[in-house]
This record gives sequence, C-alpha cells and structure tokens, in this order.
Amino acid sequence: MLFGLALMAVPLLAAVLYAVLQIRDLADTGQKIVIQGVTGAHASQALFGQIASLERTARLHAVLKDPKLLDAYRTQDERLSSTREQLHTLATGDARITLEEIGQLQESIRASVMSNSAADPSARFAQLSDLVERVAQQSNAQVDAEVAALQERTLKARQQLLWLAALLLPLAIVAVFVLTVGVGRPLRQLDRAISELGQGTFTNPIEVSGPHDLERLGGQLEWLRQRLLDLAHERNRFLRHMSHELKTPLANIREGTELLMDGAVGELDSNQREVAAILRENGIKLQRMIENLLSFSAWQTSSVGLEATEFRLRPLVKQVLENQQLTLLSQRVRLDVRVEDLTLIADRGKIRLILENLVSNAVKYAGPQLVLDVADSGPGIPLEDRGHVFEAFYTGRAARATAVKGTGIGLSVVLEFVAAHGGTVQIVDGEFPGAHFRITMPLRAGSGDRPRVEPKAQAHAA
Repeated sequence: MLFGLALMAVPLLAAVLYAVLQIRDLADTGQKIVIQGVTGAHASQALFGQIASLERTARLHAVLKDPKLLDAYRTQDERLSSTREQLHTLATGDARITLEEIGQLQESIRASVMSNSAADPSARFAQLSDLVERVAQQSNAQVDAEVAALQERTLKARQQLLWLAALLLPLAIVAVFVLTVGVGRPLRQLDRAISELGQGTFTNPIEVSGPHDLERLGGQLEWLRQRLLDLAHERNRFLRHMSHELKTPLANIREGTELLMDGAVGELDSNQREVAAILRENGIKLQRMIENLLSFSAWQTSSVGLEATEFRLRPLVKQVLENQQLTLLSQRVRLDVRVEDLTLIADRGKIRLILENLVSNAVKYAGPQLVLDVADSGPGIPLEDRGHVFEAFYTGRAARATAVKGTGIGLSVVLEFVAAHGGTVQIVDGEFPGAHFRITMPLRAGSGDRPRVEPKAQAHAA
C-alpha cells in the first residue's frame, strides 16, 4: 500500500515542484522587467531635466562670466554623468551605443564651456536632448521585447505543464490500477471470506493473495474456518449420536403404546384409552423431533442427498394430518384441506417432514379469535396524532377543531381493556373514509400485556 501511494505521490510531487520553480522564475523575470522599466523611465525623465538645467547654467555663464556658475555647471554635469551611467547599466544593444554618444557629446560641451568659448552651445544641447529622446524610445523598445519574451516563456511553460499533466494522468491511472489489484483484490477476498463465515458457510477454503500482512490475515481466517468446521462436525456428530440413542427407547415406548391401544393386555376403558392416545401422540411428536435432528445433521454434513421417488401428494397429506389428529381435537381446530391429487417426483421422507413441521407449527399457534372492526366517516386520524391517540387525556387536532369536545380518555380505556383480554388494537387505512380501528382478541379471555398499536406501514390520514 505504501509503495502504491509513493508511486502516485512521487510524480505528483515532482510535477508540483517543477511548476513552482517555473512560476517563481517567471515571477522573478516579470519583477525584473518592471523594475528596469520604472527605473529607466525615471532616469530618462531625470536626463531631460538635468540637460535643461545644464544648458541654462551654460547660457548664464556665457553672459555673466561668473566663476560660481562654472562650479554649478560642474556639479550638474557630474549629476548628468551619474544618471547616464545608471541608464548604461540597465540598457542593452542600441541604447548602450546611444548612451556612449551622449557621453562623448557631453564631454565636448563640457570642454567648450570650461574654455569660455564664444560658440553658442544651443545646437549641441538640442542634439543632446535628441539623443536622450532616442535612448528613451530604445529603452521602451527593450522593455517591450522583454515583455514579449516573458509572454513566450509563459506560454511555453504552460504547454510544458499541460504535457506533464497529460503524462501524469496515465501514470496515475496505472498506479491506481496497481493499488487496486495489489490491495483491493485481497480486501475483497477477505470481505467475501468473512461474509461466508458469518453466514455459516465453512466448506470453501480461504485463500488470500496480495501483501504479506493481508495474506497473514487470510491465513488466520482459514485457521478460524477450520476450527468452526471442526466444531460444526462435532455438533453434528453429537446430534446424530444422541438421536440414535433416543430412537431405541422411543421405539419401545411406541411399540408398547400400540400394544395397549390394540388391547394386547386387555380391553381399555375410555379413560385408559385417552391416556394411551396421549402417550401415542407425544411419542409421534418426539419421533418427529428426532427425525428432524437426524435429517438436519445429515444435510449439514452433506452426507445424504435427495432420494427422489414418484408418489401421490394427497395420501401423504392425509397421513400427516392423521398423526396430528389428537392435537387438533385438543386445540379444537377445524381444518380446511384442499389438496389436488398430484403426482410428485421428490424425496418423500423430506416432503413428509416439511408438512409435519408446518402443520405442527400451525396447530400450535392456531386459536379462535374475535376480530372487531369499528369505523366512521369522519376526517380520520392524522399521521402525527397516531402515536398519541391512545394516551390518556390526549385530543388530536381534528377533535380540537370541532364543536364536539371529549375528555381524551376513551381510546386509552379501549387499549387497557383489550390488553386485559390479551388482544391488540390496530389502526387500519384504506377500507373506510374515516377512522378505522380493528380489535383482535382471543375468544377465551386470558391475561395479556399492554398491546402494541400497529398502524400499517402505508397508513395515511383519511
């Protein structure tokens, strides 16, 4: 997993580092261009002012012949030279050549002024201003060229980053695939194995291929599967052993009961025959329970399969119901049997066990019940009131909105009295326009707990 994460992270980090370096280089170059442009513009403006001051001082000296004006001229000339040198360090190409021409012309003018020449320097100062104007234009052209070069570099860097991203995308996909195959597949194998163990399926060996830690975890799950399988085998062996041990005395009990019922030891009166019938019925029940245990144990261990034969369904159902006859009479349950005379090809013994268990369960929980429905044509019971209508002194919105007022205790009394009879109260929807209550309770009253209120899942206000 760490290798897969590193495989994805290292190229991404390299791309990010490259992008940061490119952006920093472009930012430094842009900052340098801005500084050069601003400094060059300021220096060019300063040159124009300094040339004007220098020309004015030279004119005054030519008229007044004042030595102090020569000192002022020297100072201004030095300032002009300093500004020219500053521009010279920033300039390249033609601008440098023009600045050198300015320096030569400046020396020529300086020599003329210091020698008290009578020649008018105005033409040469005008030429000097023209040269400074040319330098400003050349500096602007230089800045424009550098800006264009920066734009080209920016476009090139953008293209490089796009190509890098296009290269990293398949690498990332490959890394994700490698991580999925290397980690995802063993995780799915582990998940499937744990699900099978949770469902009680211990027959499929657990094999996990992948990183060492996951393989070791798969080995521990395989050990757990073997232990659970051994425990299941031991349980089934115990069930088979106990069932076989119980069948022998049970067969003797049933045989003795049949002999009593047949009058082998003398005729039985009605009370004795009833007791013998009870013994016979419970012996059949116990036999069915043992057969269930044996069948379940054998099926779980896959030691038996289906023994399919051809047989008729109606006689089999009749046999099952005859075995349940005493229980049906004691429970006073009336059967409504509707069986078509079908011919099946199946395992007759297992079909018999299926029917015996289902009929026995149905008879056990069957009982006569009273179902009482009370409905009205009113507004019904809103959903938000259904959890409270059986609480004492609660009145719903519909009741508060009408002129007919109640105490809010009626339904709570209904609930308590139905509970005392072991019944339930249910709110039903869809059959009547208003409120619809259904009471279900046994015909033979017995003590019961407080029932649940069971509105249907799809219930809604009528």
